[in-house]
Amino acid sequence: MPGENLTRDEARERAKLLAVEAYEVALDLRSAVGEHTGSGPRAFRSTTTIRFRCAEPGAATFADLLAPSVTSVRLNGRELDPAAVFDGSRIALEGLAAENELVVDAQCAYSRTGEGLHRFVDPEDGEVYLYTQYEPADARRVFANFEQPDLKAPFTFSVTAPEGWTVLSNGAVDRVEPSADDAATTSHFVTTRPIATYITAVVAGPYHYVSDLYRRTLPDGSALEIPLGALCRKGLAKHFDADDIFTVTKQGLDFFHDHFDYPYPFGKYDQAFVPEYNLGAMENPGCVTFREEFIFRGKVTRASYEGRANVILHEMAHMWFGDLVTMEWWDDLWLKESFADFMGAFSLVGATRFTDGWITFANRRKAWAYRADQLPSTHPITADIRDLEDAKLNFDGITYAKGASVLKQLVAYVGRDAFLEGARRYFKRHAYGNTRLSDLLSVLGETSGRDMATWSRAWLETAGVNALTPQATYDAEGHITELAVVQEAADSHPTLRPHRVAVGLYRKEAPVDERAGALVRYARAEVDVDGPRTVIPELTGASRPDLILVNDDDLTYCKIRFDEGSLDTLREHLGELTDPLARALSWSALWNLTRDALLPARDYLELVRRFGGAESDIGVLQMVQAWALSALHDYSAPDAREEAGARLAEGALSELRLAEPGSGHQLAWARFFAQVAFAESELRLLRGLLDGTARIDGLDVDQELRWTFLAALASSGQADEALIAAELARDDTASGKRHQVRCLAARPSAAVKAEAWDAVVESDRLSNALVEATISGFDQPGQRDLLAPYAPRYFEVIERVWQERSIEIGMAIVRGLFPAAQGDTRTLEAADAWLDGHPDAAPALRRLVLEARDDLARALRGQECDARAAV
Repeated sequence: MPGENLTRDEARERAKLLAVEAYEVALDLRSAVGEHTGSGPRAFRSTTTIRFRCAEPGAATFADLLAPSVTSVRLNGRELDPAAVFDGSRIALEGLAAENELVVDAQCAYSRTGEGLHRFVDPEDGEVYLYTQYEPADARRVFANFEQPDLKAPFTFSVTAPEGWTVLSNGAVDRVEPSADDAATTSHFVTTRPIATYITAVVAGPYHYVSDLYRRTLPDGSALEIPLGALCRKGLAKHFDADDIFTVTKQGLDFFHDHFDYPYPFGKYDQAFVPEYNLGAMENPGCVTFREEFIFRGKVTRASYEGRANVILHEMAHMWFGDLVTMEWWDDLWLKESFADFMGAFSLVGATRFTDGWITFANRRKAWAYRADQLPSTHPITADIRDLEDAKLNFDGITYAKGASVLKQLVAYVGRDAFLEGARRYFKRHAYGNTRLSDLLSVLGETSGRDMATWSRAWLETAGVNALTPQATYDAEGHITELAVVQEAADSHPTLRPHRVAVGLYRKEAPVDERAGALVRYARAEVDVDGPRTVIPELTGASRPDLILVNDDDLTYCKIRFDEGSLDTLREHLGELTDPLARALSWSALWNLTRDALLPARDYLELVRRFGGAESDIGVLQMVQAWALSALHDYSAPDAREEAGARLAEGALSELRLAEPGSGHQLAWARFFAQVAFAESELRLLRGLLDGTARIDGLDVDQELRWTFLAALASSGQADEALIAAELARDDTASGKRHQVRCLAARPSAAVKAEAWDAVVESDRLSNALVEATISGFDQPGQRDLLAPYAPRYFEVIERVWQERSIEIGMAIVRGLFPAAQGDTRTLEAADAWLDGHPDAAPALRRLVLEARDDLARALRGQECDARAAV
């Protein structure tokens, strides 16, 4: 990655100097097919014309381009020597005029890492599929540009591609011209409105394409029509439920038009589900890209459909927050990501069948935020982004989920109407422009009359998460004499914030007949908590509760703590909480206690074993199961892990057999059982489910579930290369290949681990998806001894990896191969030694190592807590 970075200061200087008027980009993608005969990377021709103004004639600047070679550079009709002006990442431009035209003809490389123009060959039929992915700064891998978000401009694309391909870009197709030999066509697209470079897009290949149309009458009586498209690889067409995707899309368009009062501004709306995608999705206006795993090849739970709908709506919200109005620099990334994350859940609940979306938000999204906000790399929502490497790492739980959580509280603070009116004014005032934090606070202050500066300082400009704990005293008759909420903060981030919270009082109700009793809320107060201790007089005199739930209804962003009596109640009656959101909040709080070494992992696992089967919300259940895996492998005392795993597997199998046949809960327990199966009888059952000699009523062992079972057998040494190859023969697809690679790398063999390590670390032959699959298989929690030799090697190679590989692959390797499985203080000391010995390593690399080191230190504290509980 040397020479590829762009600093904030450089971007600011260039923005002062330049104003971009237009781009014309011509891409020739015919080289994507056929044999590659050259010695260098497979490349395509990229010809770019940029028209721009310069505020200081005679000044110098640079354009951005990452390409193997440049054929020609022409500035204002003057030919420049490519060897003299192009250094591999920048084109030096000197002697600028007031009005300028730059023409760059380059050979750009197809990507195998998901950055730039990614090329994928489908192993099922040999077809080639292309798509672009740029954020934050990879458009320069495809065409010459000024790669920063505040130099927006209209774009006109033309793409030459093999005959018969579907070719899409941000704008609609204007015309298609055949080539002289009829072997290719050139698609010319209508010019876009002004957009940033990172959200331009091209998708090309023999995609399966489905169309629809959205219609709406606008307030002025005019008709709005938006052509809709959805596409995927031909091999996935039989699984493609485009009707459901269009249903959610139309519901989202209705919702945002109802609330934003600004018509969708980018013409058509295509949604492309593409292979080997690094992200969940990307909000390219008019041409949104998604990872193709959102096309479900087998049975999935309702939570998977909800998750896909949320992502569709998240990306749609970006059409306004991020695309229409764009942050000036990556410091204010939250101006698009926090809003899109909030609006995704807001519209999910308000417009679709997934009306329990706030439960998922509280349980899943906020867990991501809580973890990120306790890392040493935590940062304010409005971050200090010095350069592009900083920007790449700040697509994190703070920018997305904490920001969305804070916006949810902001709606409670200023009121829903004032919040939405502020958004409407923001769009109209800054359409096609760039903004900072102050621009948004200004309109919200106008519409709400609130002091937004004070709110911003507390919530947007400081880091860390507060913990809220109830304190209650009672009289002799068992009534509350005083109930207070105590607020705490970590020493590293000591800010105590104003919170709008609900405090709920719950009590046990007697069982009816032979059914279990219920834990129900009988009193609630919504109050403002500020400072270290806040008394809640509204609940004085209430009868003694069995459970006090701070942040009931999930109004604020905090870690929930319990008093001793409430925790005792949950240990015995968690499954009896009738309100699903209260139950989800309790599960989340218990997990945070486990992560903070305040609740032994064995206690958390016992709660899962006793009450997991009673969890009705499938998304909550799957999150609880994921936390249980972490509790077992990361937070359990090592000498208690085998027994804890056996009890967890026994409980999982019991719940699998008890679950309603054919239900999502049955599927969730089947997948979880495969992940914790350990005893020979359990592994034998998995083998039987695979070969058909065993059966569980209602459980459809489809291809995806087969791979799940096979992965468990492979990591246990009970699936050899031949068995894995046979499964690939059943499923010789791109998805099957990824599963096969993961299973092969999971086998408990020193030779297997060496081969996997070399394939990822010492070679760049694997695509991004296969790097991810190999790392996933390599790092198995039950193979500590096999992985031990790679702990010192990790610290020896990571700096070289970071320098030689793309940032996406570098991040995957540094995160994925950190030797956390060793789970000992020696690994912690090795991480500290590396950090101490490499003070000048790339800040982004140091951040990744520091985060992994902190996760390990937290796990070790949890293991100590668990060990003490056994005494």
